Amino acid sequence: MSYEGWIILTGSLVGITCGITGCFLILRRMAMLADAISHTVLLGIVGAYLVSSSLEGIYMFAGALIVGLLTAFFVQLLHSSGVQSDAAIGVVFTSLFALGVILLSLYAGRIHLDVDHALMGEIAFVPWDTLVLGGMELGPKAVWMLGTVLVINLCIIIFFYKELKICAFDPEMALAIGIPVLFMHYLLMGMLSITTVASFDSVGAILVVAMLIAPGASAYLLTDKLSIMLALSALIGVASAILGYYAAYLFNVSISGSMASMAGILFLLTFFLSPKHGLVMKWFFRRRLSRESSGI
Repeated sequence: MSYEGWIILTGSLVGITCGITGCFLILRRMAMLADAISHTVLLGIVGAYLVSSSLEGIYMFAGALIVGLLTAFFVQLLHSSGVQSDAAIGVVFTSLFALGVILLSLYAGRIHLDVDHALMGEIAFVPWDTLVLGGMELGPKAVWMLGTVLVINLCIIIFFYKELKICAFDPEMALAIGIPVLFMHYLLMGMLSITTVASFDSVGAILVVAMLIAPGASAYLLTDKLSIMLALSALIGVASAILGYYAAYLFNVSISGSMASMAGILFLLTFFLSPKHGLVMKWFFRRRLSRESSGI
């Protein structure tokens, strides 16, 4: 595959993996928790490096998973103690992320993972970091990592689809019929953590939020059915990656930033032009209703 093809494939995998995970966050009104975990996993990655002296995928996954679950636990603990959810997210997010930045600056500054890389990422370098087995190059490590996480997330969604769906729409009902709501919550946080760390190298801690939220938010405006929402969010994530790559090539700007910006542009288009929830259609129906009521 060409250099261009690997970048587009990587961006598309980020869009799909983040998009389907983000759907459940949006339905549960936990979008800002995605922002928090996408930053705090830096602490998990740095901690994993300090313990293992390696940035291999398994250690990154373990560190990110632990810190992601700790983030969700601390937020839930503060919220249950009377702190407003947005304030709890803000306190935990800034504290753990700042600790990760400090540890990175003090003890891990000589590795390729610096603060700018952690925040912004650089997808242009992905094709050069390849997986080699038996002397044979099998493609970029990021593609294998993202593909593995996508398969894991799809298996979890398929296996726990009913439980995740009920917990997303009506957690009180889920609790009443015996669904382990707390387990489902932390299972979703685990999905979010490994999805974030898998996307870390390609889009960075800040830009991963766009892929987690924008495709799912766009799909939310286009359908009222969860299965269709998941499919649409994946398609919008892929479209954001493809259009973002060519926009970056045209204007000579950051590829990952362009992909995230394109996700925002597609959301704005959906926000205005959605057949059911778009502002233009709402204005059109209000105007038609007004004309009918006035007898015009």
